[in-house]
Amino acid sequence: MRTALLLLLALALAAIPGSTFPQRAISSVDVADYYTAHPDLAPWLDRLWAFDVYTSPWFSAIYLLLMISLVGCIIPRLGVHWRALRAPVPDAPRRMSILPYHRVVEGDLNQSRARAVFKQRRWRTAVREAEDGTVTIAAEKGHLRETGNLLFHTSIIFMLVGIAVGSLGTWYGNRILSEGKSYCNNLQQYDEYGLGSWVEETDLPRFCLTLNAFDAEFTDGGPTAYDADVSYETPSGDGDYDLEVNHPLNLEGTNVFLIGHGYTAVVTYTDRYGQTQTLHQEFLAMDAALNSEGAFKFPDVNVDPATGVVDPDAEVGFDAILVPTFDDATEMLLGSEPEPNNPVLALTAYTGDLGLGDGLPESVYAVNPDQIASGGLEQVNDQVEVIGVGDSMTLPDGSSLTFDGVEQYAVLQVRHDPGGPIVLIGALLLLGGLLPALAVRRRRYWIRWNPDGTVETAGLNRNDYDGLDEECDELTALIAGNEPPRTDNDTHDDGDRA
Repeated sequence: MRTALLLLLALALAAIPGSTFPQRAISSVDVADYYTAHPDLAPWLDRLWAFDVYTSPWFSAIYLLLMISLVGCIIPRLGVHWRALRAPVPDAPRRMSILPYHRVVEGDLNQSRARAVFKQRRWRTAVREAEDGTVTIAAEKGHLRETGNLLFHTSIIFMLVGIAVGSLGTWYGNRILSEGKSYCNNLQQYDEYGLGSWVEETDLPRFCLTLNAFDAEFTDGGPTAYDADVSYETPSGDGDYDLEVNHPLNLEGTNVFLIGHGYTAVVTYTDRYGQTQTLHQEFLAMDAALNSEGAFKFPDVNVDPATGVVDPDAEVGFDAILVPTFDDATEMLLGSEPEPNNPVLALTAYTGDLGLGDGLPESVYAVNPDQIASGGLEQVNDQVEVIGVGDSMTLPDGSSLTFDGVEQYAVLQVRHDPGGPIVLIGALLLLGGLLPALAVRRRRYWIRWNPDGTVETAGLNRNDYDGLDEECDELTALIAGNEPPRTDNDTHDDGDRA
């Protein structure tokens, strides 16, 4: 047990780097940023698995040793507990006066009534009669405490196994899906994903999902209900489903969860040559009122139709804020209501080189700030321009951006976690074992009828228990007939049939 406690401490200490350094399984972008900020230190930390703590060999070794240590604790105790359950209740010592509780009872205690009281109170009993005529009833209660201890330690093993299986076999993918759009279950179509060590891309089940419609209800305190009407296609068939929060859709052994909601802005850009491009761009909410930020990027515009020559410095980008309900009676830009009652776009336009051709990852929700800082992009308008649905923003070269409208999107998470049921079993065992382990007390009680006519009672607590004297006095009073025996329907604390 000391080894198990030391390993638990080691496991807690080993988890500290996992919360100190960014983890690849959570955000590979943060790991890349750490490399940029600490180019000399990061490679050494990576060799020590600091960015993959929970799948590292040294972390796995600690919890495997902990599991082995727990098994080594539990198996011997199971044998001892089983023998204790099958063994008869020990007889009272020859000198009962040495026990913590001892009384010499005046008057006669009825043996039959004593047995009835013990049975009603669910005590294990054993009756012994000596050759000299001494009769002893030994009673014992509280074996459920050790049962709870064993269940509690067994639950830790289940949870360790579940976490290990989940870490190795879990995969997930997050996807922002606008109304009327579809996607299929492959990594290229996820905005963010993570795979366990035992999962390959080819292991993902095949299905496609379409968001037909989305409905959100709000109050002053925020959203009250999300309702996504989806349709799906799988190798085994297709169908429709009403996807709600905490009511996932099960597809091919995976669960599709509805975890968020937002708005998609629809705009049309007309370049200087009259060519148009329509863009459906998702925006990220900044607050509870769903005031959202995003960007529109048009790298393939302003191509001379006569020559087909692309001007790399004529790309156009817009940083934008979407306000679902704009109140033009105030000077405040951001609204206070999440419903799209009067949506507007606050736009800042840039022209030049968007920097999309350098191969470096960048946010789709903002124009590249490095390009702006380096002069690769120049701001066109001196101040933010606000346009409503149907309005346009015209740039100095004659091109324009028209705000066509707002659509809604749902944030979906597809997850498969084979370790979840194992962890659930462990959690149930933990709760089922913790309650008796904390509440039940192991104790013994004896009554001896001596040949000289005296009657002695004695009690012994096997755990710290301040109420032993009171409980023994109560039992003695019940057996003596000073109180009516308790019926089977009456309740009594921490009783157990073991």
